[in-house]
Amino acid sequence: MLNRTANFLRPLAALAALLSLAVGAHAQIDTGVPEELKGIDIIEHSNDPLPLDARFTDDSGAQVSLRDYFKGQRPVLLQLGYNKCPMLCNLVLNGAFDGLKGIEWMPGKEFEVISISIDPTETPALASAKKESYLAEFERPGARQGVHFLTGSAIMSKSVADAVGFQYRRQEDGEFAHAAVLVLITPDGRISRYMYGTKFESSDLRMGLLEASQGNIGTTIDRFILWCHIYDANARGYVLQARRVMSIGGLVTLLVLAGGLAVFWAAEIKKKKSLQTASAATAVAVN
Repeated sequence: MLNRTANFLRPLAALAALLSLAVGAHAQIDTGVPEELKGIDIIEHSNDPLPLDARFTDDSGAQVSLRDYFKGQRPVLLQLGYNKCPMLCNLVLNGAFDGLKGIEWMPGKEFEVISISIDPTETPALASAKKESYLAEFERPGARQGVHFLTGSAIMSKSVADAVGFQYRRQEDGEFAHAAVLVLITPDGRISRYMYGTKFESSDLRMGLLEASQGNIGTTIDRFILWCHIYDANARGYVLQARRVMSIGGLVTLLVLAGGLAVFWAAEIKKKKSLQTASAATAVAVN
């Protein structure tokens, strides 16, 4: 009996050992993500507030807080990075300003642009030089008052990064690994939309700012166009929302039908009255 039990358990023990080896091997499988990029991500915190009391130094050397840029009037286009970044930050900012060139709205009037450095060693002088280079390329007189490059302590920049879910890491060579993203913020300081990549279409930036503005900028037609679109993260832009377009088409069809019926009924009523008048006239003539 004991021998039969042992013979029965022996295969199960072997299977368990194989499963254990398989699990261990699976745990050691390379995920394909380089070590220096692990933990670099964007965790979206839509509708969460920014730490508006976070304090920085602006590109003129003045002490400011985030609250200074959120007066409940204009949306904010926020970029996190650092001014000495050798590539990615420049690509994101280049894409942002290139896209903004196709919008007639003016920074400082309809919206604000804020770039916050995550490198605590950077100075206001460096931020000012970076701002001037983009203003020169932007070629939009009057934009200066609406474009802000901020520097500050690691604690302050990290508080903003954590609020928007911007995860980054400093590498051994001193550079920072981070994602490519723009964050649109409402006039009262809440996260409205994330836009990923290094190229941003003017139409997408316009609708993103319009959406974030909560009706404070744009025209009724702009808001109607936005209502017909929805942001598609996979397409990295706004796309037509078929259901709403179809509902509009259905409404237009009903209005056309109603108008046609109204014209038809009006013609029938007029025809009936004409016949009644003719009949009355004939009766009078006979008498």
